Amino acid sequence: MSDRVCATTRQGSGAAWAVGGAGVSAALSVARGAHAAGSDAVRIALIGCGGRGTGAAINALSTKANVRLVAMADAFRDRLDNSLKAILAQCPGKVDVPEDRKFVDLDGFEKAIRSDCDLVLLCTPPGFRPRQFEAAVQAGKHVFMEKPLATDAPGLRRILAANAEAKKKGLLVATGHHLRHETKHKEAIQRIHEGLIGPIQFMRIYFNSSGVWVQPRRPGQTEMQYQVRNWYYFTWLSGDHLVEQHVHDIDVANWIMKDQHPIRAQGMGGRQVRVGKDYGEIFDHHSVEFEYADGTRLFSVCRHMPGCWESFSEHAHGTLGYAEIQGHGRAVLHVRGREPMRWERGPDGHQVEMDDLFAALLAGKPYNECDWAAQSTMTAILGRMASYSGQQVTWDEAIGSNVDLAPDRLAWDAQPKVLPGPDGLYPCAMPGVTKPR
Repeated sequence: MSDRVCATTRQGSGAAWAVGGAGVSAALSVARGAHAAGSDAVRIALIGCGGRGTGAAINALSTKANVRLVAMADAFRDRLDNSLKAILAQCPGKVDVPEDRKFVDLDGFEKAIRSDCDLVLLCTPPGFRPRQFEAAVQAGKHVFMEKPLATDAPGLRRILAANAEAKKKGLLVATGHHLRHETKHKEAIQRIHEGLIGPIQFMRIYFNSSGVWVQPRRPGQTEMQYQVRNWYYFTWLSGDHLVEQHVHDIDVANWIMKDQHPIRAQGMGGRQVRVGKDYGEIFDHHSVEFEYADGTRLFSVCRHMPGCWESFSEHAHGTLGYAEIQGHGRAVLHVRGREPMRWERGPDGHQVEMDDLFAALLAGKPYNECDWAAQSTMTAILGRMASYSGQQVTWDEAIGSNVDLAPDRLAWDAQPKVLPGPDGLYPCAMPGVTKPR
């Protein structure tokens, strides 16, 4: 969450990612057509009221822009209420969400998008992202959406198609890759691109932690309600932690490679510690080797296991030296024959990414982060397909996959595609048996 409250002001420093399209000022004027004359507030709607959604709303309300939160939506009323309480505590005077603009249920996002808002924050589980992004673009709303952008290839292709429409409409689209906005990453990667460590030979990335929360099953819950509450543990909702969390590091690796994507991957993974009925179907460890077109290898490791070495970091090794960048620490560039170059983290990227978005909005500048973010999401999906199957999977095979993980129908009484067995355990992927998905 932001390290400042809404009353604080600070100018963001990140660069805008320009795209073609109609003028943003015109698009904002259209979006504000229903506003009272003379209003200069940017009206936002929060869709997805968990911890990250709450933090994103506080970050948005903490920018220099005159921003007001006017609508909220979540699948569950208690999460919406808790989020609103936290936002009001941090941002008094910037929230106007009466009862008739609180939308609860799986279709609540549609009503929030149709409310009198200019910009929506899409912070629900990523399995919902493609449908919600399509709806926001269709309604002509500017968008901030959290990473990853999808959990399977069909969803990713929907994101790309919707983004093409967003560009035509001149809509701003930001994504939750906050590391792209942090001082240490920008400074270190600029030096890498300038050639200070020489041509890249290989990279290493890590997202090793003890794991995340568990929501115990409640009496009377439908299977859909249980899975949405515990979305992290189901691949159709989270993509597995390789996609949901490790995508940060994967995005940095692609960025170091000047936004190229790998051409193939092979890997392994499984469930060693997190094996009970409370942990759905996802793995607790993955190790994937990605190969880029020029032969550069990326070695990717992510793990959810208590009591083990933890690291959230990216490392690039060149012919003249190497770089080490900590996710929430500092960056150090080691060049042979020189003193190490160091950069501290700087302002929290979660805040700076919002500063940059709203600065571009108010200046009428184009801003779109979707294409490279989609590429990083697809890279993570490629890695999961290799890890789950134990097979070598190419980029073309992965992005062309028609495996749709989502349920056929999205309703509380609908059945997800993965269900628990008689013992309460969910089936999970088995490398060597499972087809890439």
